[in-house]
Amino acid sequence: MADVERRQGESIEKVLRKFKMSLRKEGLLDEIRKREFYEKPSQRRRKKEATAKMKEHKRQQSDF
Repeated sequence: MADVERRQGESIEKVLRKFKMSLRKEGLLDEIRKREFYEKPSQRRRKKEATAKMKEHKRQQSDF
């Protein structure tokens, strides 16, 4: 779990921003979003194949 210590005189908004950044670095926000709804294994596989296809397409486009 992400831990952020508040310094004296530091605003709550700044501490909250630091906390969100630490969650993002640990990958917790992505994990929460991924698990928010159940995704069938076949849907996961299709999504993974589609991203791989897009990456390959982008790689080929940048080779020119």
